[in-house]
Amino acid sequence: MLKGKHALVTGSTSGIGLAMAKALAGQGANVMLNGFGDADEIEQIRLGLESEFGVKVLYSGADLSKPDQIEEMMKMAASDFGGVDILINNAGIQYTALVEDFPVEKWDAIIAINLSSAYHTTRLALPHMKKQNWGRVINTASAHGLVASPQKAAYVAAKHGIVGFTKVVALETAETGITANSICPGWVRTELVEKQIKARAEENNISVEEAAKDLVSDKHPSKTFVTPEQIGQTAVFLCSPAADQMTGTSLSVDGGWTAQ
Repeated sequence: MLKGKHALVTGSTSGIGLAMAKALAGQGANVMLNGFGDADEIEQIRLGLESEFGVKVLYSGADLSKPDQIEEMMKMAASDFGGVDILINNAGIQYTALVEDFPVEKWDAIIAINLSSAYHTTRLALPHMKKQNWGRVINTASAHGLVASPQKAAYVAAKHGIVGFTKVVALETAETGITANSICPGWVRTELVEKQIKARAEENNISVEEAAKDLVSDKHPSKTFVTPEQIGQTAVFLCSPAADQMTGTSLSVDGGWTAQ
């Protein structure tokens, strides 16, 4: 379905981002990966995707808190791919604390990576998409883009910001063949969530699996984690002709969390 399209997925060396990159590659899209991690492991991931799906896979180690590095990443995509047809802004970091205890540097980093980076990639991707009369901007928001939780001020602010930003992009591109949508996952058992599970286990002196069950049951009526693969397939759907008239939406994939 996506043969000949070129995708950039930020934060895609693991977790949800890697699942989305894999899902797009599975539909024939060439993909640029982005994120941190062990260089050899990332190279194995890159080569594995190329081998499995017969597509071209690039990698950029751009630090998304730095606009100049984002610009270099986008120039690389333009040079090697001709431009970005499918942009998935997925990179994110987390920190938890009460507002009065929240470190300023943590706030700034979360806003930069979770929100501002999406602005920078999008502003640089849109001219190419407009020339092609086709494009997809998909932003990984969160259930926390729709509702709040204590001790997550920066994350919730950034994710609410992503939802609003997505709507503006959708309105500004409504007549261009470009769509912009947010995916709002609930709990997905990524490295980010594993840290919260382990912290809960230590705090309550329970096993990691008990803590995981408690965590997901607190929010998901389904009492089941969302899988990265489910988010990947949601992204594929948003790139399909069936979603041509879906723009400015926030798709909840959260086991019923935000239905409550």
